[in-house]
Formats: sequence, structure tokens, C-alpha cells
Amino acid sequence: MELHQLQAFVTIAALGHLTRAAEQLHISQPALSGRIRSLEEELGVALFDRTPAGMTLTAAGRELLPLAERSLDAAREVRNRALALHALVDGKLRIGTITDPEFIRLGPLLGELRARHPLIEIELHQEVSGKAFDAVLDGSLDASFYFGEREHPEVASLPLRRYRYVVAGPAAWRDQLAHSSWSDLAEMPWVLTPPVSTHHALVRQLFGDLPGKPEKTVEADNESVLVSLVIAGIGLSLVREDIARQKQREGELAVFPSPGVQTVLAFVHRRERGHDRAVRAVLVALREVWQLGAAPDAQ
Repeated sequence: MELHQLQAFVTIAALGHLTRAAEQLHISQPALSGRIRSLEEELGVALFDRTPAGMTLTAAGRELLPLAERSLDAAREVRNRALALHALVDGKLRIGTITDPEFIRLGPLLGELRARHPLIEIELHQEVSGKAFDAVLDGSLDASFYFGEREHPEVASLPLRRYRYVVAGPAAWRDQLAHSSWSDLAEMPWVLTPPVSTHHALVRQLFGDLPGKPEKTVEADNESVLVSLVIAGIGLSLVREDIARQKQREGELAVFPSPGVQTVLAFVHRRERGHDRAVRAVLVALREVWQLGAAPDAQ
């Protein structure tokens, strides 16, 4: 059974005349008559009574007509949906994430993408920031969140927000921190991230040209673990200022009295992927979620 046969059946039933139905369907009368005859043979029932005045539905025809109409409606719905899907962006993206999902607004981003582009499949990979950048560069990630201001000619970066890290220690070290110099801090135990991470580089940057540099007591590659270790009394570390201040108010951390060091949260991808429809869709969603406005070339 073909759709054009059902269309012939429904059209003749509506017009009651073979010639007028053929004109509406833009086919010859013999071709239309052949479609109905082959449909009747396939179904094993007569659909129309042929009279000099036209064609009228048989009892079987009246029974089957609503089903034929629904079948044609379903076919049109399939076609229309396919056309709509053709206009949607699809693809699979491997995206690196860093720090906690709330800070990078991961949930709102995925919600925005799901609403706008339901065919895009996102695969998330939690990474140390420095490794995430390298993974984007070598192609093992399509894009990633990243903190820091590392530049590379093959990597494009969309800055999302600036924020600050401060030196924090266990609450019991409050008085000691209040009277310590940078040299004193360098001599204390530290919880550090792996050398490849931006966090590690920020610690080195903070101590600048001072002769002493912090040496790790424990290494952690996850910020929440790092904060827990500091609270537990293992050592000092750089802690995101919003977290450090909250933990300070709760009596769990002490904060060294200095401005700390500022960095930027960004979203990076290879420049050559900038025209990829799926990557562009993520960039548009990021601008919406972070209220950054349209990209310069989209204004």
C-alpha cells in the first residue's frame, strides 16, 4: 500500500468525481483509476460504487476512509517533523569541566542547549584546568571550561568572568596567619594541585620573585577535596575567594590578609572549530547563560 494510493482514495471520496480528482492531483484519469483499482485489489474490497453521476463510497469505503485520512495526516507530520529536524543543529561534543558545576553554571548551560538544540549530545569530562586546555589543543576535547589567561594561536577563548583566589588555612592557624610574612607562608605545609594546573601556576605567581616557594605536603586535583584538606588542618592552599570567605564566616577557615591573585574563567576551543555548528551553538548558549550579549560578528 502506497501513500499515493491513499491520497487518491481520500481525494476521490472528497470530490465524488474521478475527473475532478485527477485534475486536483495533477495526474491523468487513467492513472488515478489505476491507483484506486490496485488499492481495492490489495485490500480485497470495493471502495467506490461507479455511477454515471460520479463515484460514491461503499460501506467498506466509508469504514476505511477515516483510517486513510489519519494515515495521510501521520505521513504529513513525519515529513514536517523531518523538515524541522533538518534545520536543527546536531552532533556530539566532548566538553571539559573544571571546579564545581554551580560556579561554571553547567546546569543552566545544558538546559539552554537542550531547549534550543535537543539533537546535540554532550559528553562531559572533569579535568584539571591545564590538562583541559591541552586536551582541547590536541583534539581529545572539543571545548572546555578553563581558568587562566594562557594564550595559544590555535585556541580561541571566550572570557566568562573574573574572580580571585586567596591564601587560606585551617581556622586554628588564624593568629599565625595574621602575623606571617610571605616567607613564613612559604615554609608552611601546602596542599597543591598538579604542576600542569592553572591553580599551581597561580601559587607560583603569588610568590613572584621571593626566594622561598611553597612545597606541597599533599597533592589534590579537585578543588572540593583541596578545601576539605585545608579545613582538616593539612596545610595552606589557594582557595576561591567566595568559598574561602564563606568558610571563614562559618569558622572553618582562616584567610591570610592579602588581596590574593585574580584569574579569569573562560571557555576555550580550537579556532578551526569556530564555524562548527555545534560549537557555535554552545557559544551562543554560553553568552545567553552568562548574559554576555551577542558575539561581535552576530551583531
